Amino acid sequence: MKVSLGNPLTPSKGTLRGYVCLFMLAASAGAVPGVAQRTVEADTVTNPLVGDVTAVAAGRVLYQQTCQACHGSDATGDRGPALATGNFRHGSADGDLFHNVQTGIAGTEMPAFSALPANSVWQIIAYLRSLNARTGGLYETAPGDAAAGEQTFLGKAGCSACHEVNGRGGIVGPDLSAAGISTAAYLRNAVLNPNSARTPGSITVLVKTRDGKQIRGIRRAEDSFTLILTDLDGNLRKFDKRDLLDEQVQTQSLMPANYGQLLSQDEIQNLIAYLKTLKARDLSKTIQAELPAGLSFERLRSAKAEPQNWLTYWGDYHGQHFSALDQITPGNVKQLQAKWSVQMPGSSPLEATPLVVDGTMYTSGQPGQVFAVDAKSGLVIWKYERKQKVLNPYQINPFNRGVAMLGDRLFLGTLDAALVSLDARTGRVLWETQVGDSMLGYTITSSPLPIRNEVIVGVSGGEFGARGFIDAYDAATGKRLWRTFTVPGPGEPGHETWLGDSWQHGGAPTWLTGNYDPELNLLYWPVGNPGPDLNGDVRTGDDLYSCSVLALDPETGKLKWHYQFTPGDTHDWDSTEDLVLADQMQNGHMQHLMMQADRNGMFYVLDRTNGKFLFAKPFVKVTWNSGIDKDGRPIEVAGKKSSPEGSTVYPALGGGSNWQSPSYDSAHSMMFVVAHDGGAIYRSAAANYDGGRQYMGGASGRLNEPSENNVVAIDTNTGDIKWKFPVTNASLGAGVLATSSGLVFVATSEGNLIALDENSGKSLWHYQTGGGMDSSPISYSIDGKQFIAVSAGNVLYSFALPD
Repeated sequence: MKVSLGNPLTPSKGTLRGYVCLFMLAASAGAVPGVAQRTVEADTVTNPLVGDVTAVAAGRVLYQQTCQACHGSDATGDRGPALATGNFRHGSADGDLFHNVQTGIAGTEMPAFSALPANSVWQIIAYLRSLNARTGGLYETAPGDAAAGEQTFLGKAGCSACHEVNGRGGIVGPDLSAAGISTAAYLRNAVLNPNSARTPGSITVLVKTRDGKQIRGIRRAEDSFTLILTDLDGNLRKFDKRDLLDEQVQTQSLMPANYGQLLSQDEIQNLIAYLKTLKARDLSKTIQAELPAGLSFERLRSAKAEPQNWLTYWGDYHGQHFSALDQITPGNVKQLQAKWSVQMPGSSPLEATPLVVDGTMYTSGQPGQVFAVDAKSGLVIWKYERKQKVLNPYQINPFNRGVAMLGDRLFLGTLDAALVSLDARTGRVLWETQVGDSMLGYTITSSPLPIRNEVIVGVSGGEFGARGFIDAYDAATGKRLWRTFTVPGPGEPGHETWLGDSWQHGGAPTWLTGNYDPELNLLYWPVGNPGPDLNGDVRTGDDLYSCSVLALDPETGKLKWHYQFTPGDTHDWDSTEDLVLADQMQNGHMQHLMMQADRNGMFYVLDRTNGKFLFAKPFVKVTWNSGIDKDGRPIEVAGKKSSPEGSTVYPALGGGSNWQSPSYDSAHSMMFVVAHDGGAIYRSAAANYDGGRQYMGGASGRLNEPSENNVVAIDTNTGDIKWKFPVTNASLGAGVLATSSGLVFVATSEGNLIALDENSGKSLWHYQTGGGMDSSPISYSIDGKQFIAVSAGNVLYSFALPD
């Protein structure tokens, strides 16, 4: 993020020997147990008072006056954490420390010292840095043969069996990609006297199980009931403490103390010289990392065979958002209880749909955060946090809706329109690619979609007139493979549907995760509204491919077919709603269908092999059309476009439905949708494009009449509504989940998680979380126990039946 933190600012520039791990070097990597570390970024700042003896002395006095009561007399920790280690859970860079002092840390007892002058903050930071002798070596070099030292690191010393450098090596010990910020003297002492400089927070544990096994490793998370560690082979091990006979915390470092005998003086010096070359994690090298197989494409395409997991944003490639688990039933749902919760504090409500892969939950929290959570106990295994590098002052929608996974790589979109890949085992960055320019309004809020060796991602920015597109990136390297624009340029099919040069700022964003049919090898992506949102006079025509679904070749991005739901939209009716893929009897024979409850209030059924329109029917009050003709084009009602004097139209601007997840039960051909039944007054106005600012071309107003929020059950054979359940407060993001036992779980912005009977819509159970919900529930199972997970406010909950 480009910010001002006070002046002056300076821009920063396989044998037992495999356990020869430099565990005391955690600070040299900036490592904090459970917190994945960020790379050094171009837009960081350094303390202008670094090394200033006078500033250090002044900082000591200020520390005593400001910080000592919580963090101890010498910053060694008291009721607050130690600050003398160089390890800071919420960011170890100078800019991070400055920001945390001035603004405080949400969800902790750390207050904001916003009135403290910038120079005083820098003095305190200078003092804290002086307490840690390890981190004074950023610009220091060391004599020796670094290349030979690297070979020693990889070979004779066996360091890479436990430690990685830029993605190469083991994960038991800390990442040493930035070991060189430590002084050479500290590194030498750490190598020769490992027990004199133990890594803060890197705790070795030896456990004995009831079946007689002894397992040694590094503790990742623990409470009174659960222990999670990484064993010496790099495997994550989770233990219910009731299954342990003994647990011992070992005071000796895992690193042998005989390096002085094992290595010659030249080898030690060369090893130090090599470590001193490592100043920051190098993403040009981490893209070469060879990771374990992890979550394969074959497993993703067969996700329905693993109901215990939740492998994609929608649960599977078909977007059905349905769980085949049936332990929780209409008969026992009243016994459902909260099993655990995780606080993810911040200024944005949680909108993410988590993944669950083999017992570990991966989810985003506040924008730029990713958590790995034990899905059984709720213990946080690691946390990644990325500061936004560029902030558009007109940015809206500061949310993130989830991550994707392929192999052992996680993928996250950011508010400054970057795509980031993380090592799922550790949360460490593997690569980062810039997708769009956030100063033009582009952001990425939704989960990417992995297919084979690609990661597909869409962008937000329609309200800014940012021209929409869909991108594919190589999952291993982050290299862009193709881009398909949703607004065709000159000479491309569909360009003629735009007036003049209006296509240049035509919007049509792609901000919700699409779906994929592995059998047809077709990628389906929903597209948002044209720009300006409410003024159609500057873009007369259908404005392809806004408010459409695109069927693309996932290997090339080539358009195979499209269907437009709302031609020339002037109501902000994005078609960025879930595209449910299902095989269902239609007109007497089995067909490959696509279904969508569109924001324009119509429920659509298409043939997904070719985009042919089959039928559509309103699921809320609709006044903008009088029907759909045989070719699938709406028969529009005159006077229902947005107008300067105002046009009353149903549905409202938020739509009959929005991006909240529906749920499709294939056994009963039923689709469950959160629906808003109401209208609005749509007024158009002059629209002047100014890059990076909203380009609305009007506004909508409320009608002086009541509206309704309901969960509706739609018969997908006919489009008929079978039942409705009224919800006092709905939201654009709080969705539903049906399960094979006949339950429909409903998230609400009033804070209630509700369980309905699928057949009747009758309420069977509810739980008031105390926080508004802006996400949709999922289900998974661990050791045969079914869980229901959902976020409310800034808390992630998981529910299950009593043990």
